[in-house]
Amino acid sequence: MAPAAAEQSKSKLRILLMPFFATSHILPITDLAFHLAAARPDVVEAIVATTHANASIIHSALARREPSIHAAKVKVTTYAFPAVDGLPPGVENMSTVAAADGWRLEAAAATESTMRPAQERLIREISPDAIVSDLHFFGWISAIAAELGIPCPLFSVVGIFPTLATWRLALLGRVKDAPPGGSVTIPEFPGPEISLPVTEMSDFLRNPPVFDPELGAQYMMLLKSSGFIANTFVDLEREYCESFDGCGYAKRTYCVGPLALPMPPPAAASAPDRSACLEWLDTMATHSVVYLCFGSLTNFSEAQLDELALGLEGSGVPFLWVVRVKKTWEPPAGWKDRVGSRGMLVTGWAPQTDILQHPSVGAFVTQCGWNSVLETIAAGVPVLTWPMLFEQFITERFMTRAISIGERLWPEGAGVRSTKYEEHELVPAKAIAQSVAKFMERGGAAEAARKRVKELSPKAHAAIAEGGTSRRDVHQLIDDFMAARASAVGTTSS
Repeated sequence: MAPAAAEQSKSKLRILLMPFFATSHILPITDLAFHLAAARPDVVEAIVATTHANASIIHSALARREPSIHAAKVKVTTYAFPAVDGLPPGVENMSTVAAADGWRLEAAAATESTMRPAQERLIREISPDAIVSDLHFFGWISAIAAELGIPCPLFSVVGIFPTLATWRLALLGRVKDAPPGGSVTIPEFPGPEISLPVTEMSDFLRNPPVFDPELGAQYMMLLKSSGFIANTFVDLEREYCESFDGCGYAKRTYCVGPLALPMPPPAAASAPDRSACLEWLDTMATHSVVYLCFGSLTNFSEAQLDELALGLEGSGVPFLWVVRVKKTWEPPAGWKDRVGSRGMLVTGWAPQTDILQHPSVGAFVTQCGWNSVLETIAAGVPVLTWPMLFEQFITERFMTRAISIGERLWPEGAGVRSTKYEEHELVPAKAIAQSVAKFMERGGAAEAARKRVKELSPKAHAAIAEGGTSRRDVHQLIDDFMAARASAVGTTSS
């Protein structure tokens, strides 16, 4: 490297971003790196760090962005994933690990003695001016940053509504004391009253871990001294953002989303590599198709896949269903023939952002993962909700109660839903058929929900555009990092 280039690189603000090992975490943090670099291309050097097997996810995400920006300004670096009993070599992502072994990967990621050595070596080698660390894992990275005297805001892959609700339940609720089969109301929560059955709460809330008081106090001190970065925008969650700020959980909150925006333009109809599912959508009427996708972490039983297939058949509604099919599963006998051209089944990956932007899509059946929430809002598509894991049941209340952009697919009281796979009740085909058909009927709930989500869609795009609230928070985050570096330099020189 030439001396002038070396000096310029040295003077840049070096930001290291470290996501957890799940695609749903890696993609938004990569998007954040892109926005930081794009906001101040002559100032910021953004580096995303992950394990070797996850690097391709980052490269693919950056390739969809402006090449001149990502190639020069966002770098990717890797560190070794530790050997874990029961995990084959190269299995380093929650989307690729076998369902029965997911806990092994999570446990490894949550164990300081396992993960910290490689991460700390990388951090000290890169010598960043700031670190953005995943909120849900790697608590020791904040401690390393404190030792180095650099800021380390925590990044959340979910919105303020589910974050605030979870923390309220954890700090003020009595989930573990609720009777079997009971429900708990989220305490001191703005907006409409929100109650959830205990079965729909994460194990973290049902069986809270016993924290060492000293370590717990240190963690809260680190959190309050750090910033909090959320992939959301103020106009979507204003009263919840204000409540979160008022709680004093973090030094400062930066609402920087939707980070996936601006979306790449949909593939042109004449493009040679255009997806077959988009070509199929071209043949369907406007707002006539139900799109179903349940993210990268959902695992249906074969019995539930059968019921879902039969329910879609019985609904009479055109559908595009993206499913992570188990190798042993096939649709019920004769199903494909009976459905014919009215439905399309896609296994593996599908271009979700292009699908949601297609005019034929009239509703999205979603598991309520936050990335999908933001994508459907940006595209202006109403939802039918079918949460499965973690905070998704809380996020469902946000979509159906707080902003009213859709309905539950399985009506309340119809059966037990749970964050635990073994507690799931089978959602019957008849219920699926009735819910989909009713939601999609002319003049039905989908039309009213579409009107509401169409009002939110331009606000999402405006937030990330020049002058928008999220764009301003991205610049503010950079300014705060620069101020911290200048303060550290001043302290050292004095």
